[in-house]
Amino acid sequence: MNLLDDLSDLLPTDVGRATLVGRVLDPAVAGPCVVTVRGEELVDVSASFPTISDLLEQPDPVAALRQAEPGRGWPLTDVLAASLAEGAGDPASPTLLAPVDLSVLKAAGVTFASSLMERLIEERAGGDPAQADRLRGELEAVVGREVSAVRPGSEDAARLKTDLQSRGLWSQYLEVGLGPDPEVFTKAPVLSAVGCGQQVGVAEVSSWNNPEPEVALAVTSTGRVVGATLGNDVNLRDVEGRSALLLPRAKDNNASAAAGPFLRLLDDDFTLDDVRGAAVRLQVLGVDDGFVLDGTSDMSQISRDVAELAAYTVGDAHQYPDGVLLYTGTLFSPTQDRDHPGMGFTHHLEDVVRISSPRLGTLVNRVTRSETAPRWEFGLRALIRNLHQRGLLDRVGH
Repeated sequence: MNLLDDLSDLLPTDVGRATLVGRVLDPAVAGPCVVTVRGEELVDVSASFPTISDLLEQPDPVAALRQAEPGRGWPLTDVLAASLAEGAGDPASPTLLAPVDLSVLKAAGVTFASSLMERLIEERAGGDPAQADRLRGELEAVVGREVSAVRPGSEDAARLKTDLQSRGLWSQYLEVGLGPDPEVFTKAPVLSAVGCGQQVGVAEVSSWNNPEPEVALAVTSTGRVVGATLGNDVNLRDVEGRSALLLPRAKDNNASAAAGPFLRLLDDDFTLDDVRGAAVRLQVLGVDDGFVLDGTSDMSQISRDVAELAAYTVGDAHQYPDGVLLYTGTLFSPTQDRDHPGMGFTHHLEDVVRISSPRLGTLVNRVTRSETAPRWEFGLRALIRNLHQRGLLDRVGH
């Protein structure tokens, strides 16, 4: 099964007006290049901005990108095709990487009422998918409408908390879903995200897991939101369901964070309001069983505004000098039965996962085990060495 039938679907529908920046792995320099889409070409701007973070930290990233001196160029369709090629593809061809490098990979949890309900179900089921279907109906009947009707951190939310506590229904997930403080956690190490066309990983320990299709925000060191991309916050539901303290094991595994294909910078044609109104589509296509999951979520249903999440993440209490890529949470926690009635959804190996939004394009990946996915070995030391060898290190931070 092809990762995608039409390469043009990788790009925003209004690509001619979009300010797009990304990264490619260029075999000619054995390292990553910062690139931008200019017409039908992908142009290297690494001489001006050796890292994505260098660009995003500019006072006006859009103007800076447009003024950047162009380096080498590649036909855009050639890079897209090479990135989606089956197997290893052509080792001499540049391919897409995640459009983020030095930024810390953070994620917000339980930011939608439906995903909050699923976290409650996981917790009460103790990570057992066989119990989840029965609990889903019970919990939705008792607290579902109440939870979705209140604004987090409000007086109504505080009153609901008191009521649910008196009924023995309070949970740590309700605390972050309804309380004054959102859940924001470190999703994965710097530089570890995989890009469009690369494999995403599910750890062998898990038998109940799912993709989490999200809009991810590029947030600067000062807390400004300057761009957005698509993300997949792969999650092990059975592991987190056993204990919320196992969140790092459930979330941070090899190839468990995907982003791309490009970062779209905010400008006159794409504003934060466009992010707030984005529709995000998830498709999961099973290769071995013909399974199809297809649904769309609306960012307008998020319980905490995206600007609020960014402001909570970056501030006086916690600094990120190279910025943050902030996954904003998902409406999706797939419950469609796949293997057995009442057991809900879980990934199979070789699943094709497509996450798309008209103004951001399509992020597509194939599912494998974290243990057998390509090992993450190009870390910060490797990046520093590579930039030094290319004569770009003295440009970092300028």
